[in-house]
Amino acid sequence: MTSREYQRILKRAAHTAALVLLLFFASRITLAQNSGADTFKAKCQVCHGADGLGNTPTGKALGVQSYKSPDVRKLSDADLTAIIKNGKNNKMPAFGAQLTDAQIKDVLKYIHTLQK
Repeated sequence: MTSREYQRILKRAAHTAALVLLLFFASRITLAQNSGADTFKAKCQVCHGADGLGNTPTGKALGVQSYKSPDVRKLSDADLTAIIKNGKNNKMPAFGAQLTDAQIKDVLKYIHTLQK
């Protein structure tokens, strides 16, 4: 195995470990009704950042797109809801079992405020 291959494996392992930690801590947060901002901070901010630009270490490692990018802005609420519920590209975890439909709707409203 070359040094480059070994580094690639280590990088992938670090990304996987970060995702596992994210899922672990996300599962420990209470499912009480929160505002969209509170839910976003608890579930999304670690990757997407407080401003939704994806400019966090985890967001950069996973290639998270900014909520202000044209590709994200053109997504409908139904598209975004499906992504939140089902996850995306084996990078974003599915939150359908952790969040109620009302919480997801509140998070979408909050995401739209970040897109302005």
